Amino acid sequence: MLLDSDTQLNQKSYYEASVQREPLGEPLRGDVSADVLVVGAGFSGLSTAVELAQRGYKVVVLEADRVCSGASGRNGGQAIVGYASGQEPFEKQLGPAAARQAWDMSLEAIDLIDARIAEFQIDCDRANGYLYVADSARKARALEADMKSMERDYGLACDFATGTDVQHHIQSPLYCAAAYEKKSGHLHPLKFGLGLARAARSLGVQIFEKSPVTALQRGATLCATTPAGRVTAKFGVLAGNCMLGEYGPKVAAEITPRIMPVGTYIIGTAPLDPALCARLIPSNAAVCDNNFVLDYFRFSADHRMLFGGRVSYSARTPARLQQIMARRMGEVFPVLASAPVDYVWGGFVDISMNRAPDFGRLGDNLYYLQGFSGHGVALTGLAGKVVAQAVAGQAERFDVFSRLQHRKFPGGSLLRTPSLVIGMAYHQLRDRL
Repeated sequence: MLLDSDTQLNQKSYYEASVQREPLGEPLRGDVSADVLVVGAGFSGLSTAVELAQRGYKVVVLEADRVCSGASGRNGGQAIVGYASGQEPFEKQLGPAAARQAWDMSLEAIDLIDARIAEFQIDCDRANGYLYVADSARKARALEADMKSMERDYGLACDFATGTDVQHHIQSPLYCAAAYEKKSGHLHPLKFGLGLARAARSLGVQIFEKSPVTALQRGATLCATTPAGRVTAKFGVLAGNCMLGEYGPKVAAEITPRIMPVGTYIIGTAPLDPALCARLIPSNAAVCDNNFVLDYFRFSADHRMLFGGRVSYSARTPARLQQIMARRMGEVFPVLASAPVDYVWGGFVDISMNRAPDFGRLGDNLYYLQGFSGHGVALTGLAGKVVAQAVAGQAERFDVFSRLQHRKFPGGSLLRTPSLVIGMAYHQLRDRL
């Protein structure tokens, strides 16, 4: 069901319509060998490949579909500092020093995006600025407390506004508080991902598309089987996230219960008057509210409103999706209530129980990267860097993440989805209070 739904969700994607894809890799046929096998050609897999190739490793990337066909090519394009979990899991499990190290690495993740854009000349509509908003007095207090603690403990400076001052940041009747910071921002994710793939190939990385890993033999040498070939390697990195088990259920069965596929959806309007865009969000920031079931939105480089949210834990696309999303956009910006909608698309992201990243090892030579929980635009680049360091024998930074403890989602394979649907309904009710 997940694969069929995922395919249907990407039929009217603004990102796909606004790029020119070139062939980046034929399907694997026959046997090849490598120093490192990377499974998945999204942000995390491609970042890993780039880092390893720059260190002199021979790298093969196997992608079940096309480069960045999953969450990396469909997301909201918001590059955000920090983690979806906040700092709490790091502070409680690892202590203040490691928590500070994790925070600093999240800042490094933003810098890494810009470094790769510059080094490989990736044209991806990069913009700086991020706006956190709250739509009730209770959530405004929570937002203010969170921003104050982040500035006090981690030095994240922001401009906090309430009441009528919010209108200086966003022209919407819905929000009563806003916090603006300059470190985070946004980009065109598919342009960025395809740029990473070209960078990897320029460094000698072999990418094979339409080559799902259906079986993986572990040991001193890894052997990955695809429908028409095999790859043997000394090391492996699993970067398929929530789609990994859809193609090869037994490739990493012990880690897949710790993440959950969550559907998230975006609409794209027709191009708008640039003056209107500048009035609605004067800083051209990406925006996200602090609800549990959140809205996130921004303007594209060609002045479309890209409005996302309305998550689904059931793997089923909500009925009347375009109408629901357009109505919500009209509540945020009444002036856009009748704006034509040219695109509607979505896909699945992986979340962990505590929303913290789940990076680790299976044996001595197989690594995995998952649990980005909606913060993957920036965090995936860092993930590729630290796992490449670990493969090279420098695991200190990787182990800041691997030391985090993660739980399986409750209910097993049969009941965990219904349990999460019920839980989401509860949080949606709380969002309205």
